[in-house]
Amino acid sequence: MKAVVLENGKAVIKELPKPTIKDIGDVIVKMKACGLCGTDVEKICGQYTASQPILGHEPSGIIEESSVDFLHKGQRVFAHHHVPCYECYYCKHGSPTMCPYYRKTNLDPGGFAEYFRVPAWNVVRGGILVLPDNVSFDEGAFIEPLATVVRAQNRVRVNKGDSVLVVGAGPMGLLHVMMAKAQGAGTVIASDISDYRVEYASKVGADYSLNSRKGDVVSEVKKLTDGRGADIAIIASGAPQAILTGLYAVRKGGYVLLFGVPYKGTILNYDISELLNNEISIISSNAAVEEDTKKALELIAQKKVDVAKLITHRLPLDQFNEAVRIAKEGEAVKIIIYD
Repeated sequence: MKAVVLENGKAVIKELPKPTIKDIGDVIVKMKACGLCGTDVEKICGQYTASQPILGHEPSGIIEESSVDFLHKGQRVFAHHHVPCYECYYCKHGSPTMCPYYRKTNLDPGGFAEYFRVPAWNVVRGGILVLPDNVSFDEGAFIEPLATVVRAQNRVRVNKGDSVLVVGAGPMGLLHVMMAKAQGAGTVIASDISDYRVEYASKVGADYSLNSRKGDVVSEVKKLTDGRGADIAIIASGAPQAILTGLYAVRKGGYVLLFGVPYKGTILNYDISELLNNEISIISSNAAVEEDTKKALELIAQKKVDVAKLITHRLPLDQFNEAVRIAKEGEAVKIIIYD
């Protein structure tokens, strides 16, 4: 079978043996769609430090073989790549994505393959969700990324009527825009350095879209919020300037959500006393767990978050490197790889 793997820092499409059931509980899935994530591109470019640099973690497909009685051949499913134990100290104290087991399992050989194995660890802990008939494979490929947004916005408690600034209008930032609107947020403002992404943010529900290269985002946000600043600033970029924009654009008593991953060693030139004096809360969010994937699927199935609007390109598995090239050029939102 064809699969994309990392070899010597390059994404290589090669022939691998079709995965087989190794342990009772394993499930083999035929991939039908898998989203290309920014972290996949970072891994290929050598900018992402991970113990398991496996490519493809947003897959949906059809069960080819199952060793459990609650999942059957032919079912249309989403598969989660990382699943916590739900029993350790971190899991029981509200930090399941910090579970020491969370990143120890993964899809084999990854989501960008004709077939992949979902390990028993994931399966028995709810890592496979059956897709309703009204959810396409392409939409199913958004369950994992939307789940991370669900978890993140729960952590900052986006409420009805809140003003929300989303800094960074890439695929994840746009999901934050859509999710904030679905949560009943009042004014949702998006900012980015790309005209293409700024325009796209307006298409998916942002009330205002600002290009940070063409104006002062902080001043504009304050104008749009009666001088206060946003109730919540969501930083969907790892750039230091994006983080600073959120810190300066949030109101007194507001929340700053760190969602985009900064490069290791990132340092901010910021007066920390401002946090205390203005009672600004900084909250970070990393990944998602099964309660989040279930909620994401529900939102997609009910069309409360119309993820299909974000798909700009669909390419077959054997054109994976072309998909990466398109993603690097920045004239794409979400690229779906299919088989």
